[in-house]
Amino acid sequence: MREAKAPLHCPFLPPVSDGTGDKTALLSPGRQACSHRRLASSVALVATRLAAAGLKPGDAVALLMPNGPEMAILFLAVSTVATAAPLNPGYREAELAFYLDDLGAKLLICPKAGFEAAKSVARARGMMVAEVDLAIDGGCDELHVDLPDGLPGEAGPCSLNQASDIVLLLHTSGTTARPKLVGLTRANIEASIRNIVGTLGLGHDDVGLSILPLFHIHGLIATLCAPLSAGGAVVCTAGFDAMKVFRWIGEFSPSWYSAVPSMHQAILQRAKRNPGILGKARLRFVRSSSAALAPATLEGLERTFGCPVVEAYGMTEAAHQITSNGLAHRQPGSVGHATGTQVRIVDDAWRDVPAGTVGAIVIKGENVHTGYLKAPNANATAFRNGWFDTGDQGHLDVHGRLTITGRTKEIINRGGEKIAPLEIDAVLARDDRIAEAIAFGIPHKTLGEDVAVAIVRAEGQLLKADDIRGALAKVLAPHKVPRTVVFLEAIPKGPTGKIQRLRLAQMLGLAGEAATPAASGAGDGAAMANSP
Repeated sequence: MREAKAPLHCPFLPPVSDGTGDKTALLSPGRQACSHRRLASSVALVATRLAAAGLKPGDAVALLMPNGPEMAILFLAVSTVATAAPLNPGYREAELAFYLDDLGAKLLICPKAGFEAAKSVARARGMMVAEVDLAIDGGCDELHVDLPDGLPGEAGPCSLNQASDIVLLLHTSGTTARPKLVGLTRANIEASIRNIVGTLGLGHDDVGLSILPLFHIHGLIATLCAPLSAGGAVVCTAGFDAMKVFRWIGEFSPSWYSAVPSMHQAILQRAKRNPGILGKARLRFVRSSSAALAPATLEGLERTFGCPVVEAYGMTEAAHQITSNGLAHRQPGSVGHATGTQVRIVDDAWRDVPAGTVGAIVIKGENVHTGYLKAPNANATAFRNGWFDTGDQGHLDVHGRLTITGRTKEIINRGGEKIAPLEIDAVLARDDRIAEAIAFGIPHKTLGEDVAVAIVRAEGQLLKADDIRGALAKVLAPHKVPRTVVFLEAIPKGPTGKIQRLRLAQMLGLAGEAATPAASGAGDGAAMANSP
């Protein structure tokens, strides 16, 4: 039976009867703290209102909200009785039109103030719009949702999502093709939560600092649902801001945070300006996922915060976590052991390869989706006998630890020589003269592809292209040394903070024919240097 029995309770929150009711659940800068009991009550109230308005399991609800406690409560409430579809609030009108059409959402929830383009796009499609008043100054659990009259569907008893119901819809990044739609069930998310909580040993006393976007799987599952499910607290910030991270660490004394590598690098650069806060920090670990973390960055974080850095591997299609290092046993450069998900390394015929051999990473588990929605051709390629091809390449050592060597589509084929950009990234990450670097492929007239690298100089450094090539030539084979070096003030990043390696050539104007040799520049913006 789907019908909810009072009191309604979100499956991603702990039962308040287990002693967590009076413990803090949500914190937010400038807001009153919210207990687990009050959070559960607020989520139940919103979920009940949504169901009473006619929404039911399987109905998609688009959430176009800024980061903060309101977004957290809305996601928990919608995913209890319907299907939550978080969207990037920075999307333009054309992007919104695509995503809303693809989702087939019955309702859009967005802030009352602003977002007029989104409301117009939704209403033009006959979609109802609910508005949230963010101007009301209350506690983290005070959420005011103005639901419209006449939502499609028949109002009735509140129906809860069951294990097999899709509760979350997210699109893949779509950097090289049309974004694919991933549907995750309640069971998928519950399995991922168990895996994360078990890996990190999360409990009632943990306070997580949430700085990731809540329209992305990493932020939703790892930094919101997992710590709340364990009875801990979450600091819901407005999103990543390197200038404010140390202020939040000082104010809320978090025991952990999770981020993507570009965020960690920005935090490291600010650390030396905050010695007082660093001295009082009580972080018991730092977590990294969603992209490869350079060993030099990992070492810098551990040295700065005096705690272990746990690197994990995850993706949307697996409801986030697939493998992870442990708190006590970590292997820099590796993303650790499988954590509740089966992992294999296979060749082109999906046959297992020996330990240490690079191949395709395929996975299976309760947290893994069963297929992209409305994409039969993609599913025919991605699945075989229940195993899902992640699109990543890597190898397992004899102890079962996974090392990722790159995305299959990111491998640079230079005249038949296969080059993993991550290998070049790792060398440059150890150079103190460089603040940030990323290798990527560009078209070449005769080789097909060639190696390029984008560099952000460390403060006060006047590096030139030959300096970069010389440093790489000391440790890498000649064919891996980039012919093209681009100096930037900042490397372009996507909305989740990840560097979009596959789009860099196009974004930097290098996607056409190979550029002619030019002298190195040291001015603002992009200064490109090539050599024969």
